[in-house]
Amino acid sequence: MNVNISPDDVCWAQAETISDTWLLQFLEIDILRPIADFILQHNRGNATEFAVLRKGSYNISLRLQYEPHGATVIRFPQPGAVLFPEEKVVNEVSVMRFLTDQTTIPVPFILHSGTKQESPLALSPFILMEYLEHETKLYDALNTPGLPREQRGVLDPDITQEKLERLYAPMADVLLQLSLPALPRIGSLSQRDDFTWEVTRRPLSMNMNELVRLGCLPRSQLPSIDTTFPTASAYVQSLADVNLDHLLHQRNDAATAPDDCRRKYVARCLFRQLAREKRLTAPALENGPFRLWCDDLRPANVLLSHDLQITGVVDWEFTYAAPVEFAHAPPWWLLIERPEEWVGGIEAWSRVFEARLRTFLKVMKECEDREIQRGRLHEGQRLSGPMEKSWESGDFWVMYALRNSFAFDLVYWLKIDERFFGDSGRGAERAWEKRVGLLSENERREMELLVTRKMAERGSRPLVWDADETSPTTN
Repeated sequence: MNVNISPDDVCWAQAETISDTWLLQFLEIDILRPIADFILQHNRGNATEFAVLRKGSYNISLRLQYEPHGATVIRFPQPGAVLFPEEKVVNEVSVMRFLTDQTTIPVPFILHSGTKQESPLALSPFILMEYLEHETKLYDALNTPGLPREQRGVLDPDITQEKLERLYAPMADVLLQLSLPALPRIGSLSQRDDFTWEVTRRPLSMNMNELVRLGCLPRSQLPSIDTTFPTASAYVQSLADVNLDHLLHQRNDAATAPDDCRRKYVARCLFRQLAREKRLTAPALENGPFRLWCDDLRPANVLLSHDLQITGVVDWEFTYAAPVEFAHAPPWWLLIERPEEWVGGIEAWSRVFEARLRTFLKVMKECEDREIQRGRLHEGQRLSGPMEKSWESGDFWVMYALRNSFAFDLVYWLKIDERFFGDSGRGAERAWEKRVGLLSENERREMELLVTRKMAERGSRPLVWDADETSPTTN
C-alpha cells in the first residue's frame, strides 16, 4: 500500500538545480584558493593538500591537510538543500559546544563559524572545525557487503551477533548520554556564555526543512524563530497542525484521486484530534525536563577507527530539546533502511526490526549497568525499559509519524489508527470511510472543498516554492 504524499517533483527538481549549480563552483581554482587562504587565517600550518572532502545531503565539506599530520575542515550548507542555512549553523555550533562541555561524545572541535557574509567569497554560512581521523563509518560496517553505493543501504542479514553487538554498543552509549541533560523547554539551544546554554529558539527539525523544500509548505506555517514550547503536548499539537498544513499547501503530487485526498485529510484530522486531547503523550512526561534529540543521528554520520571504535559523530544541525518520548523511542536506524522504504513493506520491516531491537536493548542494558556501577547513572535514567515499552505500546510509531511527514499516511493507517479507534473492518486502505463520521461537520465540509481544489490543481503543475533564503551566490 502506497498512500503517502509524494514530494512535489517540480520543487524537487528546482531545489536540485540550485544545489548542483552552486556546487559547480568548487571545481574552480579561483574559488578553492580563497577558501584555503581563509582557513589558514584561522588555523595556520604547513598545508600540503586541499580538496573537497565530501558532498553530503545538506552540506559540502572541504579539508586542508597539514604537515606532518592534522587537518581542518570547512563546511558550507548547500543552497537548495538547506532552507534555513543561517539558523542551522547557529544551532549546530551551540549544540556541538554543549556536547563537548556536557558529554564525552566525540564531536569535532570548532575553530570558527560565521554567517554567509563572513564566509570566503560570501559563499554560505560556515563552520570551521578539526578533522576527525577515521577508517570507515558505522553505515559501511553495518551495510550489506557488495551493495552498490548508489543503492540505499540495508543491514547485512548475515552479520554475526558478536559483530552487531560490538557495533550497536557505542551507539547505545551515545544515545544514553544524549538523554541525560535536562532542559526546561522544547526548542533549540543558544549559548549565553562559556558555560551557559538556554532554549531560546524554535526546534529546527529536518522535517521542517524538507516540508519547505519538497512539500511547498510556506514558511509562515511554521513556528516563528523565537517560539519554544513549555509542554510535550503543545509541541505535538504544533506538529500535528503542520502535518495538516502540508496537505493543504503542497501544490503537486499531494493527492492522486478524490478518495486519496479524503483518506489523507481524515488521517490528519484524527491525528490532530488525538494531539489536542493529549492522547499522544504521557502525562508524567508533559512538563519535562526535556531531552536532546538529533534528527540526523544515523550510521552514516558515525565515524569509526580500524578496530570499529567511534572516533567521532558529525552532522548535529537538526538537534534540539524534544519531548522525552522522542528519546524513549528505539532508534529507527537499526536496520539502516527506513520502514517506509523497506522492500517488503512496514510489517516485514517490523518483524526484522524487532529481532535486531532485542540485540540493541541487550547492549543498552549492559551500557546502563556499567554507568550505574561508575556512579554516572541511576536506575530512573535507564533507556532500555522505556524503549522496549515504546515499541510494544506503539508509541514508537506515533513519534515516527510526528517527525516524518512524508511517511505519515502509511504509518498512521497501518500502525496508529486501529490502536486509538479500533478495528474499522475495512482494512487500512478503506478505513477512512468508517472514520469520516468522526470528523466534525465543518471538517467534512472543508474536506470536500479541499478535494475539489486538489483535483482542479492537477490540470497544471506550476512551481510554488517558498524558498526565499536559497538564492545562491556564485562567483
